[in-house]
Amino acid sequence: MTIRGLVARTVGRATGDDSGATDVGLTLLAAAIAAVLVLPLFWLAVDAVGLGDQALELAVAPQTLEVLVRSVALVAIVTGASVLVGVPLAVITVQGSIPFPRFWTVLAALPLAVPSYLGAFAFVSAFRPQGEFADLLAPLGIESIPSVYGFAGAAFVLTLYTYPYVFLTTRASLLSLDGSLVEAARTLNTGRWTAFRRVTLPQILPGITAGALLVALYAFADFGTPNIMRVEVFTQFIYARYNAFARDYAALLSLQLLTVTAIVLALESRIGVDESGAYESSGHRGSADLELGRWRYVVLLLPTVIALLAIVLPIALFATWLMGGGPGYQGGGLTFSWEYGFNSAYVAVLAAGVSILVALPIALTSATSDSRLAELADRAPYIGYATPGIVLAIALLSFSLDVLPAVYKTVPLLIFAYVVRFMPQAIGSIKTSTLQVDQELVEASRTLGRSRLGTFRKVTLPLILPGVAAGAALVFLTTMKELPATLMLRPLGFETLVTYIWEIEEAGLYGRAAVPALVLVAISGLSMAVMLAQDGR
Repeated sequence: MTIRGLVARTVGRATGDDSGATDVGLTLLAAAIAAVLVLPLFWLAVDAVGLGDQALELAVAPQTLEVLVRSVALVAIVTGASVLVGVPLAVITVQGSIPFPRFWTVLAALPLAVPSYLGAFAFVSAFRPQGEFADLLAPLGIESIPSVYGFAGAAFVLTLYTYPYVFLTTRASLLSLDGSLVEAARTLNTGRWTAFRRVTLPQILPGITAGALLVALYAFADFGTPNIMRVEVFTQFIYARYNAFARDYAALLSLQLLTVTAIVLALESRIGVDESGAYESSGHRGSADLELGRWRYVVLLLPTVIALLAIVLPIALFATWLMGGGPGYQGGGLTFSWEYGFNSAYVAVLAAGVSILVALPIALTSATSDSRLAELADRAPYIGYATPGIVLAIALLSFSLDVLPAVYKTVPLLIFAYVVRFMPQAIGSIKTSTLQVDQELVEASRTLGRSRLGTFRKVTLPLILPGVAAGAALVFLTTMKELPATLMLRPLGFETLVTYIWEIEEAGLYGRAAVPALVLVAISGLSMAVMLAQDGR
């Protein structure tokens, strides 16, 4: 036992320390909370059992397999394309000899400031047969443009708005790279590409894999973008079956989607686990040794074109609609009300507050205890984070109908869905802040006779408050943008910004989406700012 441990144990006995019992109680509380959060997902299996012998037949039905294959293909293409775009941009901004690297870094990350379904909304409006882009080309004698709808359009739009996940995680890996290893390889007459493949790539592979995992999970779970681009994927297939009152079938399909998601997570774990030590090195970081010469201006065309398509196009389009343009802007029906914005903010505030209250015991236990139960309590909520919103919504609807009909399609059920989906953001933020707390301050407070609760209130809480605030902000901002769970679980007549945009798109009245679309873009920009602020860069 160390001297510090012996002193702490002696002081604990002298002050009547009940930390052992408290640790057990806190761990059990965290585990109970985690179990409650993931329990509704098991109700999908209860519903699917109702199909009996028909379950296997429906699971392997030609239409089901066709949609599943299409979904997997879309995810594979989007993930691969995101890696092909995100990794070169990360290398260019970290190691390339480009002017104003900070500007290009922010520009490359900016597509995260636009929800993908808003990007799809803008592309469909601009490039449809009678859209804004077609109107601009008409005076030049170009009467038709290729359709933006379909598989290729969905893959393009999703890649455009998800590649920043790969860019940011790869960039973080490059910034922690031991530059001396690369320089050593170069001094041995190793070519630039060979040095990258043999030295740099193995070290940044965990970052690339983490970003690719985020892209894959997003693409699997995305509901709005494929629907707007008119390509049927598994999320739309599930939604259609549930609306057709085939609840058991929808539950079976949801379980299939969860299985595919679990396979993706398992593959990522196998790829990244052996490289975890690549982040630990003692050399100088992020060596910028990629001399581009005249090519520097050529490579900068990539982030420029992406920013024009992903940022400038939708914002310019929404601003044009705001000034009085766009189809359906002057028409009747589906008039925007700021009550929708208030409803969005109302449920987002509640979700953020509840998430913090629930996340605190889990994050504190995970940061201060190494027991198996604490580890399980920390990991279990991430099941909800990886669960597609449409799947979680169906699980909660079924669970509430069978067990708690009083909460069916109520605000409390909607808040619970948000907590299950986004609370891991709060857990991660609080846990990171807790791990940075100097334990000597905590021990000093306990030595002076303060209870564990008093020490937490006077010492720990003020130190972790920035992490708590950041976690609450992330939950609030992501809740504001959540589409499928809000669409399915909201009370009757309860409209939010995202549900109003959904109805506008369904009706083809694009011009009326200007205000809520711009508000959501601003909110997404704030969420990205919070994320970058936590990163410290």
